[in-house]
Amino acid sequence: MSRLRRRLTVVSRGLTRLPVVLLLAGVVLLVGTPIVTSQLPGRQRSPALVGPPLRTGPQVGGAALEVAIAKAQRRLVDVPKDWSTWADLGSAYVQQGRITGDPSYYPKADGALRRSLELESGTNWKAMVGTAALANARHDFTAARDWGRRAEALNPDSGSVHGVLVDALTQLGDYDGARTQLQRMLDVEPGVAAFTRASYDFEQHGLVAASRDALNRALAQASSPADRAFCRYYLGELAFHNGDPQAALREYDAGLVADPTYQQLYAGRGKARAALGQSADALADYGRAVQALPLPELLIEYGDLLTVAGKPDQARQQYDLVATARQLSTANGVSDHLTAATYLADHGQAVEALTEARAEWSTRQTVLTADALAWALHRNGRNAEALDYSLQATRLGWRNASFYYHRGVIRHALGDRDQARDDLNLAMTINPHFDAVQAPIARRLLDSLGGGG
Repeated sequence: MSRLRRRLTVVSRGLTRLPVVLLLAGVVLLVGTPIVTSQLPGRQRSPALVGPPLRTGPQVGGAALEVAIAKAQRRLVDVPKDWSTWADLGSAYVQQGRITGDPSYYPKADGALRRSLELESGTNWKAMVGTAALANARHDFTAARDWGRRAEALNPDSGSVHGVLVDALTQLGDYDGARTQLQRMLDVEPGVAAFTRASYDFEQHGLVAASRDALNRALAQASSPADRAFCRYYLGELAFHNGDPQAALREYDAGLVADPTYQQLYAGRGKARAALGQSADALADYGRAVQALPLPELLIEYGDLLTVAGKPDQARQQYDLVATARQLSTANGVSDHLTAATYLADHGQAVEALTEARAEWSTRQTVLTADALAWALHRNGRNAEALDYSLQATRLGWRNASFYYHRGVIRHALGDRDQARDDLNLAMTINPHFDAVQAPIARRLLDSLGGGG
């Protein structure tokens, strides 16, 4: 058992610290008072989310961001050596790339941030944070960690510094380091960005109630439509991934009321509607989402829904776009072997999937990469080796149905029917709708093994 120290600080609108004691999932959180010790299961930390690769905190809305970019550009026409504005512009381009799903903003961000550092390299922590955020967006997490460390040495009192380090260290599998940075972020800048990261930390431990509470705290702090939509989206994701599509739908709908331009909410709503049997509405929502935000993971989900709906030609169009989106990302410096590995393993390209999974594992050993490698090895008939990685994937207690589905299938292939049934039953208990294509396969295999209720 490991003892973890945590202080979550809630700041009221008047910036008054409010001491509150919460009891969540057996974890005592003393808020706004000296650090207390709480016990969590003695497991290592895990990286990111099912869903977007980084839960980075709230994002400025598209219109506000465009205004900020235009303002910075005008300023630089008049004062071309203003290194601080160059840093602001570069960071805004990173955010623009994230919210639009257009990686062509990343080279623009790179240019602006490099220019800022050329003009001022010694004290320019803002450009270092922006460069770290850019590296995170491109999935170069080692570079993100290194830039974040440099920024931290200059300004340890900035929440954004600790935020980029939380993201990088989580994705590198340095979970203790990520927890330390999260604590520092909560200490110096408690708010939406810190609470959403805390929520993800809880989620990976399987502490669903605590994760939900942290998101609700973030929502209470949210002051803009984009912030509220962001919080609602992840409340919906948490509900969906824990088997409650109806509650998820309510959160997605509430997010769209707050900000109807937040495109991932349409994909979330589509996912929930599909689980509730509302196929036509689900497809319409996904169609809208991928039109505005053609991320590979959303294209894959849409293609899978179309496959299940008996529309193979339309599904193939989405799968073809996955390859196009990956090419565009690669051309703009983004490396994402993880999404490719799982996609290829599930779509008949086992050898290629293993190549992608090994490439990702060589740079970061996380539970998500362990799961992807396990599944790719299974698809290549290497089940004994696959089980070792699958056990690594499930070591945290994260209630991730896909992890247990994969482990159940691997154990079944090894002839261990009893443990296979237990794993599959757990997967379906956590979320019987975890994947449009794979969940029905899991149910059929579980039934063949005697079912699980």
